[in-house]
Amino acid sequence: MQIPEFSFTSDLAQSIMALERLRGDMARPTAELQTFLQLKSLFQLLTSIASARIEGNRTTILDAVVDMKAAGAGARLDDSVRELTQLQAASDFIDTHVVPGAPITQVMIRELHRIAVGGLIREGDPTPGSYRTSEVKIQDSGHTPPLASVVPAEMSDLVEFINATEPKNLDLPRTAIAHHRFLWIHPFANGNGRVARLLTYAMLVKQDFTSTTVYRALNPTAVFGANRQLYYDRLSDADSLEPAATIRWCEYVINGLHDDLQKTRRLGQRDFVISNLVLPAIDRCRRSGLLSAAEAAALRTSAEVGTVKSADLAADLPGSPSTRSQAIRRLLNEGFLEPVVPGKRSYQLLLAPGPLTTFLVRELDRLGFLPQILRDGIDA
Repeated sequence: MQIPEFSFTSDLAQSIMALERLRGDMARPTAELQTFLQLKSLFQLLTSIASARIEGNRTTILDAVVDMKAAGAGARLDDSVRELTQLQAASDFIDTHVVPGAPITQVMIRELHRIAVGGLIREGDPTPGSYRTSEVKIQDSGHTPPLASVVPAEMSDLVEFINATEPKNLDLPRTAIAHHRFLWIHPFANGNGRVARLLTYAMLVKQDFTSTTVYRALNPTAVFGANRQLYYDRLSDADSLEPAATIRWCEYVINGLHDDLQKTRRLGQRDFVISNLVLPAIDRCRRSGLLSAAEAAALRTSAEVGTVKSADLAADLPGSPSTRSQAIRRLLNEGFLEPVVPGKRSYQLLLAPGPLTTFLVRELDRLGFLPQILRDGIDA
């Protein structure tokens, strides 16, 4: 495998340059780390829901939040919600095991598959973590994947391509090509789309385009979920493996990443996030009747300060220390707040999964930050 000779269009060149600047920014420490960390779980959940929806999972954001909370209390997860939690676990695996510059291996890819599909009924695989041993047909596609007998060799070539040393300005085209070629090989009996999107995220981490400790600035799933049919059409167009078709696919992916960055770069600004996302979500939640005025005020203070103790909320939750402790305990039990460190009495907002999640998502939609696939049925 190799990257075709590229004649970058002006727009594509600008997209690559903008994303390259992001790679440099990721190396800089930020005083706003806590805000980014609070957003991380929310966007991880939304990414998992978007990836599952591309494959037909219609679980609403509200249902996902409610069921995950019930699971925390010991209830059994519905299979469609379990799919979401397993995609989140696979993303966590990437955050833990992929570091800039380190190779991505076949063992790692098979582990992502095992985590993502193991034990699922509707969207599972009878041999999670293992390559397919029989032939497959991709629904609604004219492409016939290679024989099962050559899958290990094809995957060896793909991993070698992923880890090859190339000029930095070819990192993004390589990421786009690897996504398509993985799906072209179709190495697993089921779950290939979900693993392809996880692999793309892993490559962005490997190439230092995103950070595993802060808000995921580059979200490939948002690109593919912006228009599900266009995603499939572009994949189909690239199936010929002709250089011109491969370049069209790369343009689709890279320009999509650039557009997503342009929309979401304001989420890297703490003042914008607090003023335009978090506080309006708290107000919306209060108007729904889930919060009293005093509780909403306490959450607003928590958002603005970042980490709070009981004394910080005295003006919002008046009364004796015992009364205030009871009010804080309710906010903890209901999932509005969480301890910064388990067992310690310092608290922060819990953005996801929790009762604020759906209100935050509605604010993200109002601000134009959601891919189309997440906007469908957002009020459900």
